[in-house]
Amino acid sequence: MAAAGKTRTMFEGLVKDGSLKWLLGKKSYFDEEFEEMENSPSAGKNFVRELSPVANLVVRRCAKILQTCSSDLQESFNQEASESLKIPSRYARNLLEYCCFKALSLKAQMSGHLLDKTFRRLTYDMMLAWEVPSATSLPLTNKVDEDVSVGLEAFCRIAPAVPIIANVIVCENLFEALSSSTGGRLQFPIYDKYLGGIEKAIKKMKSNSESSLLSAIRSTKGEKILEIDGTVTTQPVLEHVGISTWPGRLILTDHALYFEELRVVSYDKPKRYDLSDDLNQIVKPELTGPWGTRLFDKAVFYSSSSLSEPAVLEFPELKGHARRDYWLAIIREILCVHKFITKFGIKGVARDEALWKAVLGILRLQAIQDMSSVGPILNDSLLMFNLCDQLPGGDFILETLVHMSYSRESERGNDSKPESGMYSISVLDTVSNLGFVFGTSSNSSNEGRIAVGEVTVGEITLLEKVVKESKNNYKKVVSAQATVDGSKVDGIDTNLAVMKELLFPLDELRKSLQSLAYWDDPLKSSGFCLFFGYIIWRGWLGYAAALVLVLVASFMIITRWFNQGRPVTEVKVVAPPPMNTMEQLLAVQTAVSQAEQLIQDGNIVLLKFRGLLLSIFPQATEKLAFALLSAGLMLALLPIKYIVLLVFLEIFTMYSPPRKANTERWERRFREWWFSIPAAPVKLEREKEDKKKK
Repeated sequence: MAAAGKTRTMFEGLVKDGSLKWLLGKKSYFDEEFEEMENSPSAGKNFVRELSPVANLVVRRCAKILQTCSSDLQESFNQEASESLKIPSRYARNLLEYCCFKALSLKAQMSGHLLDKTFRRLTYDMMLAWEVPSATSLPLTNKVDEDVSVGLEAFCRIAPAVPIIANVIVCENLFEALSSSTGGRLQFPIYDKYLGGIEKAIKKMKSNSESSLLSAIRSTKGEKILEIDGTVTTQPVLEHVGISTWPGRLILTDHALYFEELRVVSYDKPKRYDLSDDLNQIVKPELTGPWGTRLFDKAVFYSSSSLSEPAVLEFPELKGHARRDYWLAIIREILCVHKFITKFGIKGVARDEALWKAVLGILRLQAIQDMSSVGPILNDSLLMFNLCDQLPGGDFILETLVHMSYSRESERGNDSKPESGMYSISVLDTVSNLGFVFGTSSNSSNEGRIAVGEVTVGEITLLEKVVKESKNNYKKVVSAQATVDGSKVDGIDTNLAVMKELLFPLDELRKSLQSLAYWDDPLKSSGFCLFFGYIIWRGWLGYAAALVLVLVASFMIITRWFNQGRPVTEVKVVAPPPMNTMEQLLAVQTAVSQAEQLIQDGNIVLLKFRGLLLSIFPQATEKLAFALLSAGLMLALLPIKYIVLLVFLEIFTMYSPPRKANTERWERRFREWWFSIPAAPVKLEREKEDKKKK
């Protein structure tokens, strides 16, 4: 009784001095709970002195769910946790996480928990408590009344404990989407609306999957319908195959994409585009327009090895292409998860878990799409398999998921079940209350399911480490891409001026070597030939190349050392005079003509070589064959260093005073021989276009 009285006195003092005012979203919200604690005969058992007031309230609620008391939960934690988790500086937060994970593991398996307002508030208050877990934590005095909010770190720690709400890979991007309108802090009304949207999306998926849509396919494969579009006449979906176009209804399941052509009063038999088999599928954005023109960026291109010709699915809308982008993202997510399953040979329970992760990602995206308070959405960033396909090191994230799955299988095989309180709940356990029959292993017992989730009390899991490293690398890529975008200039003439300035050192090196080769300064050319000839003769060419690389690396290191803290040196380019539209068009035409001339010259060279190789012109072929035979004998009989030395001396002494006249004579004879070779004949045949309409 003395302990209970002391506890009541402490709480009364905290309420009176205003330390808890920042928690009161509504004045009566915590007051009722304090009154209940004050009047409870077990008040002492529901107070942990190491925890802050709000953490005590959260732990007390967790204890109610687990039908125990706070002190018993603390004792259980002390027995199960390792010594590293009980370090005083981390004890309060680790104890809080333990109580939260243990309560959520039980609560999240109850049917309709997302509809429960107390569950939504509990998960949010867990985040609040996570930010100030210790009794010594400073109260966040800037949080008053309706401005109570939580930060990124707290959200990413608690939300993935319930896989329906978030997962480790996308939780940062999800938080950014939810808090974009509230200054980077998440408020409860938005969070509550988000959870309501997920519940709504789950009900829609269940209703569609249990309806008569695709009943034959559903009965044989058990597919779940994730999204439907094209049922409203004002927003049709158009399928383009070849030159034919049909409006219809588009359906996405967890295994395939279906398109049903719209007839007069009903839909035709659905076409199935399989996303689960390894068919070399390609899904990408596409342009469409009338009579084959490419004007509107509102379509999805799909092709696979099982189709004779690709299909283009168009999503018409008045402005923008948000509708297409959404469908492109969710189609890719299903395709990516099946590629993941096929690549790693995932089967059974692990396969069901991977599919559910993709499905839950799409449900979360649907909930975000329905929220008007959220700004522009990057769909791919909220879907984990899409995100892994784009992130640097995303393949390492997927490999880590597979490794975690195998580790859990091994633990089950050894009958070594980890303590549930130390881990968050798994995907299959948290969705077991939805009533779905999912995959071949859905009817397995609870013992056959994966026991734990992706978050561990007081520790950063291997998956979290890999995700963090990958996102850090992605930030570097984004930063580098920003410099690339900032360095781009407009205009052909301006880009040529920039390129000329960047290639200036190489151009100077070329001029120097050309001067040596043409013996403009006989003394320098003689010294150059003797020096490099000696290096080749002694077999030091490899050492010389290594020395050049070492010198370049040393230059880079010295430059980095002396340039630390200094602004980046900009490339200064003298901009050419501006060109009007007509001058730019003429410049483009000239560039195209020059490119065409180069291609023609290249084709002539190839046609002449074809004639020589096939002996279409025997006299010229004999000379070439003799030259190739001589070169082959030299390669076979002479050591390679002598051949390199001969080639080097031949190139750099061609225009020396003693050889210049002879070289010019040989060049003239070679040109005469080359121009005397006819090109092989070319015959152009036009393909006949098949204009048959379906």
